[in-house]
Amino acid sequence: MAEPIKGTAVIVTERCKGCCFCIQFCPSDCLELSRQYNAKGYHTPALVHPEDCTGCDMCGMVCPDFAIYGYKLKEETHAC
Repeated sequence: MAEPIKGTAVIVTERCKGCCFCIQFCPSDCLELSRQYNAKGYHTPALVHPEDCTGCDMCGMVCPDFAIYGYKLKEETHAC
């Protein structure tokens, strides 16, 4: 059985200037630079390993443009 996804990162591509701080500081190594450009002509990050993202928001803390943020997903509880 696959491990449940713990968190995710949201990327606001039009705010991004491609500094790559989020990629460098991601403790889970789940971000990579995409091949696509935003309207300003910058390569933006992409969440390429969403199963590894913990939602720690380290990416958001280091982003100078507030172009990315991480958050933890609530665990689903099943009543038995």
